[in-house]
Amino acid sequence: MTDDESAERTVREERALSPMRKTIASRLQESYREAVHVTVNRSVDAEGLLSAVAAADPTEDGVSPSMVDVLLCALSDTLDEHPAFNATFEDEAHVLYEEHNVGVAVAIDDGLVTPVVADVGSKSLGELASERRELTERVVDGDYTMSTFRGGTFTVSNLGPLGVDSFDPIINPPEIAILGVGRITERATQNGDGDVVFRRQMPLDLSFDHRVVDGADAARFLGTLAEHLDAAEKYV
Repeated sequence: MTDDESAERTVREERALSPMRKTIASRLQESYREAVHVTVNRSVDAEGLLSAVAAADPTEDGVSPSMVDVLLCALSDTLDEHPAFNATFEDEAHVLYEEHNVGVAVAIDDGLVTPVVADVGSKSLGELASERRELTERVVDGDYTMSTFRGGTFTVSNLGPLGVDSFDPIINPPEIAILGVGRITERATQNGDGDVVFRRQMPLDLSFDHRVVDGADAARFLGTLAEHLDAAEKYV
């Protein structure tokens, strides 16, 4: 190939962005332009979490609480202890909120959206499971308005079911933090007696806006979350 030649490209298809995809693209661009993104990673023991899921009874409407539902309970307790993360940052103001309005990422045809589960801390595990299931089904079916995605104070994105081990989740502005959840795997660990045992572990990736909170704050946040997950059967 000479300097005057170039590889041919045959257009297979040209896709215009849908209105939803344009909104997602705009918000992600805003997030990367405005926030100072940093991600900290920690693998936590998942045995307590999974034991709680196994012990949870179905709700009256037949919904079985999932790993995400138990995680939301532990997350709410963690946000109580680290309120700086349950917040937004706009107009140079770090605004902390009483309610834990957690956006839980859901994949639809047009992309990843985050319907908000309102006031997580006020709900039982069963109530959370029923509300989140109903909210997810409505979003997947296209039965939602933009208010479904507003008012969030923190976001969770779980890519574990898709086989992802770890990732750097993008903050959902104007929130200041988002928790990424990877797939649960079994790993060899050493117990207190020095014996090697196999325990299930779950990777957590916390992205935060470094303008507002620091890495040490994020590390302590994940440490508290790990403690609540170890004692997750208290939510059943």
